[in-house]
Amino acid sequence: MRVNRLGNTGLFVSELCLGTMTFGGGSEGMWSSIGNLQQDEADDLLRTATDAGVNFIDTADVYGGGRSEEITGQAIKNLGLPRDTFVLATKFLGETGTGPNSRGASRYHIIDAVKASLKRLQLDHIDLYQIHGVDPATPIEETLRALDTLVQHGHVRYIGVSNWAAWQIAKALGTSERLGLARFESLQAYYTIAGRDLERDVVPMLTSEKVGLMVWSPLAGGFLSGKYSRDDEKSGDGRRATFDFPPVDKQRGYAVIDAMRPIAEAKGVSVAQIALAWLLHQPAVTSVIVGAKRKAQLDDNIASTKVVLTADDLATLDAVSALPAEYPGWMLARQGEYRRGQLNPKPRGED
Repeated sequence: MRVNRLGNTGLFVSELCLGTMTFGGGSEGMWSSIGNLQQDEADDLLRTATDAGVNFIDTADVYGGGRSEEITGQAIKNLGLPRDTFVLATKFLGETGTGPNSRGASRYHIIDAVKASLKRLQLDHIDLYQIHGVDPATPIEETLRALDTLVQHGHVRYIGVSNWAAWQIAKALGTSERLGLARFESLQAYYTIAGRDLERDVVPMLTSEKVGLMVWSPLAGGFLSGKYSRDDEKSGDGRRATFDFPPVDKQRGYAVIDAMRPIAEAKGVSVAQIALAWLLHQPAVTSVIVGAKRKAQLDDNIASTKVVLTADDLATLDAVSALPAEYPGWMLARQGEYRRGQLNPKPRGED
């Protein structure tokens, strides 16, 4: 298990991150469709992950109505994990109560939310505190000042965002620099070989500004697990049978699966491992979040770190999954070509 630097920090996290959305989902609603693992099962998954070298754990205050954080914190305690051996990330933004201020990214809600998360997690600090999405009602300066206060007080070590556009992150980074505040060091975003939209604007921005990328739903909600095909779209008992999310262009997705199957067969691995390995080969990716309902599923995901894709494999997968050209991307590529050639001149004798 490799470790990668998170953003522009000195913090290193494992290339796989254990996602806990499947913890404590209850018997009704969206969370029950995603997972309803209880304490013993969560303990077993966390033990499996840490034994394999995973040092990164991700949760959120809304997962299972707060139960995910409670179960995660208790699992850490039950396993006796030393505090300096893991990096804990959680998120805030969604509704945690009935009042109009029990949601969002206001100073009011942030201070209440972090206290509640720390209590549920049984920890004295959160390593990475992330905004779970965009709050159009709160000025970014207010949010950043509140988060900086948490960093200064030691309740939070680093801050990040999830599901933001490139321009929003760039604006926030500029605001942090101008005001001398803690800056976003990571983005948690959807990215798969069947959904590469992130590459249009977000990935170039992350690379330019040295912001880390945490990938959620790397198997597209189970679509890339190997259970689905053109011939039997509803095969398997995966999450998509009851919760068809995130959206996938099915026809492009099936073409990707068709290309992955022979590569997986040649290497003696699962289709899911090829999908995860493709992400692990992408330079912008810091860590891939893997969630599971069963130990065998987690073991299969962890095994993806051993899969090496050749240049030919990557070329095949890139060709079948490449995004259609859109403006201004095709114009930027055309006009910048001669300058890129100056940055990477041919070796002597090849002119």
